[in-house]
Amino acid sequence: MPGNESDKRQKIMHVVEKLFTSRRFHEITLDQVAQAAGVGKGTIYLYFQDKDDLFFQTAISGFDELCGLLRRKVSGNASFENQLRSACVEIGTFFRSRKQLIRMIQTDENRMYWERKSIRERWIAKRRNLIDALAQIIGRGVAEKGIRTDVPPDILAKFLLGMLRTGARDLADAPKAMQGVELVLELFYRGALPKKRSDKAKEE
Repeated sequence: MPGNESDKRQKIMHVVEKLFTSRRFHEITLDQVAQAAGVGKGTIYLYFQDKDDLFFQTAISGFDELCGLLRRKVSGNASFENQLRSACVEIGTFFRSRKQLIRMIQTDENRMYWERKSIRERWIAKRRNLIDALAQIIGRGVAEKGIRTDVPPDILAKFLLGMLRTGARDLADAPKAMQGVELVLELFYRGALPKKRSDKAKEE
């Protein structure tokens, strides 16, 4: 059954993501993946070429999931500010709940420079889809003059994604007020200037 096949593939990738929580890439074997997933090792090769392909496909699935979340959760009828906030909430929540997958993405990102061209191009395309989804929202703010117009929306999207990823990855021990989306948005809109100085600069 097609549904069962898809479920089995997803289960294998979920196991890899879970194993990556406590182990590094070279410490995980396909035998361990097969055992944890409750499948034969040969079954893994029905869906993935090898260990590299399994980790690669698991990592890029994160981009697809995030794009799907933005399509489903961000209302096209909302104001720009509400759209951007909703997008940041969804992305931030995903980053915090799927830290091992984000770590896989970062690990594979570093390896992309050494991969063959076809794999590198697939990686860039998947990553670009996520950037474009966020840049489309930011572009609306640029068009409405709610955001500075001298920086392209895709560049702003990359900065914002980096801030959200940092918040989820590096601020676990910070006060709760420092971990929320509101601070990320405030820093994104105003930067690190004191509020009064930032407001004055904005008026000028």
